[in-house]
Amino acid sequence: MSARATGMRSGRWTVLQGQLRDRPSLVLVGVLLLLVLVIGVTRPGTVGPTWVANTILFAAPLGIVAAGQTLVMLTAGIDLSVAAVMTAAAYVAASQSYFGSIRAVILALAVGLVVGLLNGIGVAIFRVQPLIMTLGMGLVVSGVLLVYSLKVSPEGPPNVPDIVRTLGSGKVLGFVPNSALLWGAIATIVIVGLRQTGYGRLIYAIGDNPVACRLAGVRGWLVQLVTYVICGFLAAVAGLVLTGAINGADLSLGDVSLLPSVAAVVIGGTSIYGGNGGYAGTLVGALILTVLSSLFTLLDAPDPLKQILYGAIVVLLAAVYVRTAGDTG
Repeated sequence: MSARATGMRSGRWTVLQGQLRDRPSLVLVGVLLLLVLVIGVTRPGTVGPTWVANTILFAAPLGIVAAGQTLVMLTAGIDLSVAAVMTAAAYVAASQSYFGSIRAVILALAVGLVVGLLNGIGVAIFRVQPLIMTLGMGLVVSGVLLVYSLKVSPEGPPNVPDIVRTLGSGKVLGFVPNSALLWGAIATIVIVGLRQTGYGRLIYAIGDNPVACRLAGVRGWLVQLVTYVICGFLAAVAGLVLTGAINGADLSLGDVSLLPSVAAVVIGGTSIYGGNGGYAGTLVGALILTVLSSLFTLLDAPDPLKQILYGAIVVLLAAVYVRTAGDTG
């Protein structure tokens, strides 16, 4: 009888493991709610409508840049230039605001498109390893931005355009952040695009088995090229949202977003080897990291501790993915 009961418990645990493996978002939502509960217990009265609105407001830039990172990582790549693109887009928009908001926003978005195109050409056409290509481009963008900041000397410090400030920090009905609406629109497009379009299916296929795709006549290079362009564009959008949220721009604005943009994707269940995952998990991952940051702020924890946590999460989950791949292989 005891052996039978033990077997039943083991069977139920196996079923539960399978369900959690098939629906990782459930686990992530549970972790998110647990963190919110910890904040509520640690600092009673903190969690409320205002706190929720501010959390979403500051999670939006990370969630948007992580959307592009998710697409790239699904193709078994990575983009380490997103932080530099965020900074460049924000600084260009702020420095060009004297000539009109529309011009400033267009030039800022153009930065992301150009850098994404160069990344795509390097990775998809010239077959440069994604980590090396995007890391190099990030350094190039940072260097060019430094030269640009020395050459362009507007009257006074860079001014955030009104339209960007409204997008980043404005609220609808006094509660819903404008950036949350933009983030929701981007999330819907990415999730539906991955699940319902041929382009989305090709992203998964290339990440899973690029050789088979090439033998099947799929233009994998074109899919990769488009993916890196989209990632660069979304990084520029995230930079605009971030500079609007804090109402300022400097040459290190996006630096703190690089590791979290990767961590959010990995936390969300997207494999670093490509072909498996999705943006729904990344979305929750971005919220988890933002709530964690809020918790550390309430506890007066130093910024280095946050970076240690992000790095530990990436390393530990990468090890889990390696083990899982070995077990299934």
